[in-house]
This record gives sequence, structure tokens and C-alpha cells, in this order.
Amino acid sequence: MNIIWGSEPNIMSSDSQTPQDWRLLSKYLSQHNISFDPAEFFPKQFSAGFGNLNYLIMINGSKAVLRRPPMGKIPPGANDMKREHHILSRLSSSFPLAPKSLHYCPEHHVLGNHFLIMEYREGSTIGGNLPDQLKSLPDIGVKLSNLLVDILVDLHNVDPINVDLGNFGKPEGFLSRAVSGWKKRLMFGSNNSPCVAAIEVVEWLEKNIVSDGAPTLLHNDFKLDNILLNPKTIDPVAVVDWDMGSRGDPLFDLGTLLSYWVEPGDPDSMQVINQMPTAKNGFLNRKEIIDLYQDKSGRNLDNFLFYRVLTQFKLAVVFLQIDAQFRRGSTSDERFGQYRDHLDGMFAFALDIALGNID
Repeated sequence: MNIIWGSEPNIMSSDSQTPQDWRLLSKYLSQHNISFDPAEFFPKQFSAGFGNLNYLIMINGSKAVLRRPPMGKIPPGANDMKREHHILSRLSSSFPLAPKSLHYCPEHHVLGNHFLIMEYREGSTIGGNLPDQLKSLPDIGVKLSNLLVDILVDLHNVDPINVDLGNFGKPEGFLSRAVSGWKKRLMFGSNNSPCVAAIEVVEWLEKNIVSDGAPTLLHNDFKLDNILLNPKTIDPVAVVDWDMGSRGDPLFDLGTLLSYWVEPGDPDSMQVINQMPTAKNGFLNRKEIIDLYQDKSGRNLDNFLFYRVLTQFKLAVVFLQIDAQFRRGSTSDERFGQYRDHLDGMFAFALDIALGNID
């Protein structure tokens, strides 16, 4: 197979990039025996996502990626570079798709926040629209559907003890903390005035909470555009964005994936999310993904409805937070303002799942 699409990194235009103090970074890294010369290779910012800032840099003569939180005030626990470094400095020995973390800086005086530098993996991503070069490939949707499930099952099969992550996170009470935590974010993002559907979803979750399953390593934002693919073969080369990684119930990861998994008949409030091209192109539907994961993992999914509702609710709150950032003026990125008219519909969609109206 010789497809070749998106063979060049997706780099922002120079006038859109968020500048950093590269001279100060060079001075800092030299103190740690790491060579970095922005005059020789000027850093380039990747264009992707709503969160962390990612830059292609050159250290010790090799390409690497610098990741840091967005500019401005960050909520406690968000955009956690220390957490990501902790995971990526250990995981690759048993999960080769995890890039290695090369350096972590806890200090804020260098770039205004903590940051990490990690291994660069050359690959391409697929977002909300399937590249034209891939649309004509037979069974491309089925291939990518299976690829996602296979990677997730492989991650959940990693023994945390074998990668020195046996004490990582707080898996006890994981689901109850998730419910209470996302409820708090709902109230904050809505100025304590959430829509009726959101209130009803919270009530449903609190009444129907299930016991935590045996903990595994979690990615916590597992979706197609967090996977780098070989542009010639469509084989995976890396899984990225581990700053929310944890240890907890693996079905939460599956639920998160499906919260982005839009189908053709879903309402506009879901179509606007457009994070993965699953509504067409021959992708499996959500029910088929659930069955496939159950078959390949051997896990019991009898109580999976709770996870579906929780993670769909979580995604609605995420977009509520994105809109809140835009309303508060903490970002001028117009992408952040496009979801306002769809927020109530996102919560209504989660409620429909709880009521059994939608898979």
C-alpha cells in the first residue's frame, strides 16, 4: 500500500503561532546538557486541539516535541505535564505506541508554566473529516474502527505493575469521583444555571452509579486524532495526549471513545462536534464497537449504559467549558464560540442515552 496523505506535519502559519521565550529555553536546556539552538531550527507550532500547545523543536540534533499548557490561568489538575511525563517515561516498554518523555521541567520561570519534551514520532492524524486520499480505499471505515478498538484493548491489557505504574492514580472510587467532579464543572461552567436536561442527567447518574471495575491504565481522551498513523500504510505509530492519563475502570475509556462516535442519524448538536469522521465512510456503528471491544477484551459490558451516559455528559461539559472560555474572553479562537447554540442539545443527547432512546 502506498497511500501518502498528510505526509508533512500540520503546522500553524507563523502569524498564528503562540510565541515562547526560546532564548531562555536554550539557556535552561544547556544547564541540563541538552543542546537547543532556535537559530539553527526555529520551533514550529502544531495546529491541533483546543488545549495544550505543541511545538516541533530540535534538541541534540534530533526532532522532538515540546508540550506545555495553554497560556493564562489553568484550573488545578488540568493540562498536567507532570502526569504525562510520569506516564510516558515508563509506558513504552510495554506499550510501544507511547512516545518516550525526554525531559520534564517543573519550573514556571522558563516558559511561564511547566512543560515536557518528548520523542517525536513522524505520522499523520485524522480529525473530523477523512482525507480525500483515503475515501476511495475499500473498507477504510472498518479498518480504522478495528484499529481503534485494537489499540484500546492493548492499552487496557498492560499490567501497570510491569511499567512501574502500579501505584499511579486513585482507582478506588474512580466512578463516583467522576460523577461529582463533572457535576462541579457543570455548575461552574453554567454559572450554577445548567439546563434542565443536564440536571436530569446528573440525577440519573447519581441514582444509577455502578461499582468500579478492575482498574487498568487509562488514556482518558482516546479518539482518532490522538493517534498518529503511517501515511503510507495507515498503521499506528503513536498514541499522544496523555496529560489526563490515569488508572481506573477501562470502560470509562471505551465510553469516552464512543462519546465522540457520531452516527448519521444523530442530531445537529452531535454532528457539530466533528471530532471523528464516523458518521460516514463505512465506520462501524456504536453498537458494533461495543460488541467488538467486548469480544476482543473479554470484559463484561452488562452495565455499560452507565459509562455511556457518564462520558457523553462529560463531553457536553467539556464543550460547555470551551464556550465559557470564549465568553470570558480568555481566548480569541473563534472555534471556541461555535458550540453555544448546541450545548443544550448535547445534554439532551446524553439524557436520551440514559432513557434508552439512543444507543
